Order: sequence, then structure tokens, then C-alpha cells
Amino acid sequence: MRPPGHAALERPETAHTASEPGTPQDAELELAALRALDAVYDPELDEPVTDLGFVRSVRADGGALTVHLRLPTSFCAPNFAYLMASDAKDVLTDLSGVREVAVLLDDHHDSERINRGLAADAGYRGTFGDEAREDLEELRLVFRRKAHAAAMERALTLLLRADPGLAEEDLHDLTLADLPDDRAGRALLRRRAALGLNCDPSARVLVDDHGDPFPREEVPLRLRFARSTRISIEGNSHFCRGLLRTRYPGSEADQAPPAHTLPLTVQARQS
Repeated sequence: MRPPGHAALERPETAHTASEPGTPQDAELELAALRALDAVYDPELDEPVTDLGFVRSVRADGGALTVHLRLPTSFCAPNFAYLMASDAKDVLTDLSGVREVAVLLDDHHDSERINRGLAADAGYRGTFGDEAREDLEELRLVFRRKAHAAAMERALTLLLRADPGLAEEDLHDLTLADLPDDRAGRALLRRRAALGLNCDPSARVLVDDHGDPFPREEVPLRLRFARSTRISIEGNSHFCRGLLRTRYPGSEADQAPPAHTLPLTVQARQS
């Protein structure tokens, strides 16, 4: 079962077979579960786990949902792995008609510990004990800020390319109302909203983590810093997609093309 735009997902041994077909209600719940998982993002790659191919299987059985997740390597950071699995359980638990949710992380060196903690609703610190050195919300904030910087640079770079007469210093006065209503602009608004930044049309586009505009003379430097963040995120995404395809042959069918990718270099501009 898959929504439009998603490849068919691999089924574990416990999935419905031809001799044990699922009910129409189960099929509808599986579809709803996949759509809900679109809202679960890899914190480092800033992409939905569904687009990355991290959702291995979804099975509904009379209101009980079982979801298997997979990652590009067995040694992906446990805090990232737990965050994604925990977010997945949260969005699935909120679905109408669900009476029980099991989210299982496959083939990870901490799979047993993470799966046990998720089943017990132990939380990150309850799952990892003294090894949980950082708070997950603090970690989430770090990557939301990186995602905002990348989205901001992407939207501004597209503007620079569309208008050869626009200099980098001119971006200082740009407001959200000046951005086109396109995918990059809408993505930037989502990233700003996630950080609680001003999303009014009159708000400046080029701002720091707290929503404060940079001085005009710092605009080229700040844009370069944001560009390096965007390139790092996009490069890691490409690398992880390849690792997943190598580890799980056929998983490329479960991956969607990256929503935002720009060439690594842009032509230098003179003010």
C-alpha cells in the first residue's frame, strides 16, 4: 500500500500474504500511516524519512500498526535514529482508528535498546541512561537552525540567478513579500515557522538564528556561511541515499528525488 508518489514498500515476513489478505480498513490505515510519516524528518538531512527510503514496511492489522524503519548504516548516530523512530511513533499514535503502534528500527547496532525503549515509552534519557548526554530538543533545535540557513540561502540564490542585476548586498533589504510563491519560498516559511521566527510579509529574509537581520556589510559573508550549510546537507543526503541503496538492493524504488538541490557553485557577483 502506498500513496501517490511513493514506491511500493518492502514487506517483512509478518505482512499480509495472498492467503491472508488485509481488510479495506487495514489498507486505508496503512495509506494514512504512510502519509503521516511524510511529516517525520531526518534531522540532519532535513528530508522526510519516506522520501529517503527509511520506511521499510507498514502493516495494519485491526487497528494495530507495525512500522519497520531502516537506515543507511548500522552505525548511524543513535540519537538521530531514536529521534526519527520516536517522531514516527508520535505521528502514528495520533491517527484516527489506531489502537496500538509498534515502531521497530531494523539492523542498527542499538536496535534492541531503541526498540525496547520505544515500546516502553521510556523517552530518550530513559532508553540510553547516562549515555544520553544531550537533550533531544536541543539537538532538534540545532538542526532546525541549519535547515533554516540552508532554505534561506537556497531561496536567495535562486533570486540572484533570476536577476543578473541583483547584487548580494541588495539582499539586505529583501522581505518575505519579495520572494516568489514557489517551492523554495514555501520551504523557507516552513523552516521559519518551526523556529518561531517572524513570517510576516514585511519580515527581512536574511536573518540569524533569532530572526535578527545581519548588517549590510556582512551579507556576502553570511550568505557564504549559509551556502556551506546547504551544500553540506545536500551532500550528506546524496551520500546517505547511495549507502541505503547499497545496503538494501532495490530500496531505490522507495526513494523520491530530493526536493531541493542546487549546483555546488554560483557565479561570483560584483556590487
